[in-house]
Amino acid sequence: MEFLEERLEEYVNIHTSPESETLNDLNRQTHINVLQPRMLSGHLQGRTLSLFSKMIQPNRILEIGTYTGYSAICMAEGLKEDGKLITIDVNYELEEMVKNYVSEAGFSKQIEMKVGDAMDIIPSLDKNFELVFIDADKSNYSNYYDLLIEDLPKGAFIIADNVLWSGKVIEPVKENDIDTAALKAFNEKILKDDRVENVLLPIRDGLMVIRKK
Repeated sequence: MEFLEERLEEYVNIHTSPESETLNDLNRQTHINVLQPRMLSGHLQGRTLSLFSKMIQPNRILEIGTYTGYSAICMAEGLKEDGKLITIDVNYELEEMVKNYVSEAGFSKQIEMKVGDAMDIIPSLDKNFELVFIDADKSNYSNYYDLLIEDLPKGAFIIADNVLWSGKVIEPVKENDIDTAALKAFNEKILKDDRVENVLLPIRDGLMVIRKK
């Protein structure tokens, strides 16, 4: 589902700061060589993540769902000088591509990729993250949130991607549509959690921005 009329979306992109040459190449190579390129954050969402990170100026960022590394590079742009971004993905086949582009972007010392199941990895981490980006398997969004929220510092931000799920979240859930059901439940969970404040931004496929009180 396209949420903006095509000409208006083009206008939005034109009037948004451009992506770097490295990100532009990563964007292009992902679309040429990798399955499901729609999973890439892309220009508008990438600049949004970069700007959030620059406003927060975090020391530590956690990303759940690396894909080809585009969003990790965008968020790393806002890290403090000695900051660290840990990104987790289950797909080892993309690890070399991610590391190559992270190096090209100049963030080899700041970005660490962990390959494996995030449900197993997150409990082993120091959860002192000021920014968390969730963009992995939709059925586990609530589980990732539960693993993190209690231990995150006050004022920490969580951003969850795809929370509009191509508009399916406003339709009755079809039988066996686990992802839509999970995202609807996650959105309701956040709204009812008095430990946080949130805003759902209709950027691309929906960004749920959550701040721990």
